[in-house]
Amino acid sequence: MGYIIAAIGILFTICFSYQFFYVLVGLFKKPVIFEEGKPHRFAVITSARNEADVIENLLNSINAQTYPKELMDVYVIADNCDDNTAEISRKCGAIVYERFNKKQIGKGYALDFLFGEIHKKLGEDYYDGYFVFDSDNLLEPDFIEQMNKTFSAGYKVVTSYRNSKNYGTNWISSGYALWFLREAKYLSNARMILGTSCAISGTGFLIHRDMLKKRNGWKYFLLTEDIEFSIANIIDGEKIGYCHNAILYDEQPETFKQSWNQRLRWAKGFLQVFGKYGKRLMKGIFVNKNKFSCYDLSVTIFPLIFLTMLTFLLYIAMIVKSIVTGDGALWAEVLGAVEAVAGAYGTFFLMGLVTVITEWNYINCTTPRKIISLFTFPIYMFTWIPIGIVALFKKVEWTPIKHSVNKNVNDMKIKK
Repeated sequence: MGYIIAAIGILFTICFSYQFFYVLVGLFKKPVIFEEGKPHRFAVITSARNEADVIENLLNSINAQTYPKELMDVYVIADNCDDNTAEISRKCGAIVYERFNKKQIGKGYALDFLFGEIHKKLGEDYYDGYFVFDSDNLLEPDFIEQMNKTFSAGYKVVTSYRNSKNYGTNWISSGYALWFLREAKYLSNARMILGTSCAISGTGFLIHRDMLKKRNGWKYFLLTEDIEFSIANIIDGEKIGYCHNAILYDEQPETFKQSWNQRLRWAKGFLQVFGKYGKRLMKGIFVNKNKFSCYDLSVTIFPLIFLTMLTFLLYIAMIVKSIVTGDGALWAEVLGAVEAVAGAYGTFFLMGLVTVITEWNYINCTTPRKIISLFTFPIYMFTWIPIGIVALFKKVEWTPIKHSVNKNVNDMKIKK
C-alpha cells in the first residue's frame, strides 16, 4: 500500500502543480481592470428563506450603490418563508415575490421561479443582466459599477471578490473566509489574468440575459447549483470573467454543526455534478475550446476530495494491518502517517500565509485573530476528510443555514 500512497502523491503533484503557478501569477501580475462600462439595465436578485435578521442590511447596501438607480430594479424571492422577510424587503423598496413549494426545495428552484415571473411580466429582453446575491451579503458602494465594467467588456458571466463579514469569530468562520479570499486572489484572479475561465462561487455574480434565454430560465437544481452552472457553461464554450474591484462580504457559519451540514451538501453536490457532467467535462479537455478550463474544473471538483480520502483511508488500513498482524511495522506506519499529516498541514499553512499577507488590509478582524487563523486553517481543511467520506454514502438534501450577523458596510472597516 505504500507504493499506492506514493503513486497518489505523484498524481496529486501532476493534477495540482499548475495551481502553484496560479499563486505566482496572483503575486506578480496586476489584476485585469476595465476602466469604462457602458450603461446596462440590471435586475438585482436575492433568494431568501427566513432571512429577516440580515436582509435589510443587504438591501440597504444595494440601495446605496453608485450605479444609476434608474438602471437597476431590486427583486427578492421570499422562498418558503414563515417570518417577515417579505415585509422587510418591501419596506426597503424591493419588488417581492413569495413562493411556497415544499417539494422543489432549494435556491435553484427559487431562482427559476423568479426569473419566470420577471420574464412573464417584462419579457426576456427587458434586462441586460441579472445580479444574484444571498441575503446575508453586503456590497461595497461601487460593486455594481465595477461589475458593469467587466460585463461591458463582453463577459456574459462575471464573478466577484468574496470577502467575509465574520472572519474573526472563530476557527470555522476564518477557515471559510480564508478559503474564499484565496479563491478570489489566487484562482479567479489568476484565471482572469491568464485568459482562462473562472467559476462562480455561490453568490455575488452577474449573468447576461442570454444565459437564461439559452435554457429557458435557471435550470440548475443540483446541491451545488453554482458549480453546475459554471461547468455547464464552460462545456458550452462560455468564458466566465472576474472583477477584482467588486467586493462583496459574505457571512460564514460559526458552529461546526452548521459547517458540517453545509459542506456535506457541497461535497455531495460535487459528486452529483461530476456524475452528470464528468464525461463531457473530461472529453472537453481534448476537444473543447475551453480545454484548460475543463481540466481545471475537472480536478477541482473530484480528484481533490477523492484522492485525499483515499490516502487517509490507506494510512488507517496500514496501521490497522500492522496492529492485527504484529508485523513490527506499526511505528513506521504511524510515522509515515504523521509525516503525511505534517506535510499537508505545512502546505495549507503556507497557502493561508500567502493569502493573509497579500490580503491583510481586506481582512476585517484584529491582528492576533489573523495570525491565529493561519494555524487553524489547516485544521479546517482536514475536517473536509470525514465530510467527504460521509458524502459518498449518505443521502443529502438542501437545508437552509441560519444567518444572524447583523452588520452593515460601515462595520467592515479594517481593525488594527
